[in-house]
Amino acid sequence: MRGSGGSAVHTPTVGSTAPAGRAPEEIRPSEPTPLGLYVHVPFCATRCGYCDFNTYTAGELGSTASPQSWMRAVDGELGMAAAQLGTDRALSTVFVGGGTPSLLGGQGLAEVLATVRRHFPVADDAEITTESNPESTDPEFFAAIRSAGYTRVSLGMQSMAPHVLAVLDRTHTPGRAQQAALEARAAGFDHVNLDLIYGTPGETDDDLRTSLHAVLDAGVDHVSAYALIVEDGTALARRIRKGQIAAPDDDVLADRYELIDQTLRGAGMDWYEVSNWAATDDPSAQCRHNLGYWHDADWWGIGPGAHSHVAGRRWWNVKHPARYAESITAGELPVAGSETLNADEHHTERVMLTIRCRTGLPAAELDASELSRARRAVDDGLLTWAGENLVLTSRGRLLADGVVRSILVADRSAA
Repeated sequence: MRGSGGSAVHTPTVGSTAPAGRAPEEIRPSEPTPLGLYVHVPFCATRCGYCDFNTYTAGELGSTASPQSWMRAVDGELGMAAAQLGTDRALSTVFVGGGTPSLLGGQGLAEVLATVRRHFPVADDAEITTESNPESTDPEFFAAIRSAGYTRVSLGMQSMAPHVLAVLDRTHTPGRAQQAALEARAAGFDHVNLDLIYGTPGETDDDLRTSLHAVLDAGVDHVSAYALIVEDGTALARRIRKGQIAAPDDDVLADRYELIDQTLRGAGMDWYEVSNWAATDDPSAQCRHNLGYWHDADWWGIGPGAHSHVAGRRWWNVKHPARYAESITAGELPVAGSETLNADEHHTERVMLTIRCRTGLPAAELDASELSRARRAVDDGLLTWAGENLVLTSRGRLLADGVVRSILVADRSAA
């Protein structure tokens, strides 16, 4: 799972809203919830055909923004965040996502982390992660970021099949992601993730098996695997609409998910969130930062388009890097909008996110009618009991969104 820059971490736009240009009032992290920091790097060398994240190529930005102006603005927002949050609590996680953070180079990412440390205390045992594109990494890059204090690296692999990468408009060569993972391990990273995308038109079962074998041969302790989603406005969506390629098939996606799960479990990895698997012999293989998203922790999102969540309040930054920098220069938080969830909305969100995790949904979270519907999902083989928690079965994971709807009855006001 990616960080909060406009990605797989998405929550409904609900609740009361506050004006753009400022975060909700009286923000203070809620003890004893872990406090995380997300830093969004909006730069990419090229735009992938399936991607709708808040990213920009050099040609799209022109002279309006640069890594240098972005870094100055990040420094400014970090200062504002520290002033609002206070610095009495150390950060438990830092996640640098994008975009392509590795385009900053090893020294650039070292500067990002040094800037974070100037404004916030960072716990001695903090998990510090960066995403990276395999093509913009090398052994010197990994040595530099490991020396700077990064403890975890996530690499975009997507597939080992050249024709699959071509459909996705990925520029890295097959095998480079695997080699990059080996280089990261050699540089001293104990925690290395490889991202896969499955269900791309033209992908076969054998293509996916080859990708999975490459992942396992790289010796990583974490794998993220996401079904291809066709987002409106992307180049991929336009190609499908024109009939140039087929849309992903739901039955194929289900079969591929089962193949991934079986293969990774056979290699000593198990799911801890619907789209994420980690080594079973090391609890620290699980990504603590992303667990914070799923378990209602506090985090501040730094950078263009980044989302934040502190003490039940949520806000999001303006998207364009130039506008983001202008706000910081003017001494204002670059907030585009914000919301505060009411009790019902917060409950709905907790059910939606918590049920995706291996630890499950505490039955105590549900009212009597919801618990009755959850028990029907148990009878249907979609949920199972783990102590006092309800956990998705293998079949339930394939239908996770439907399970949530069946418990909440989609619109809770109708329950």
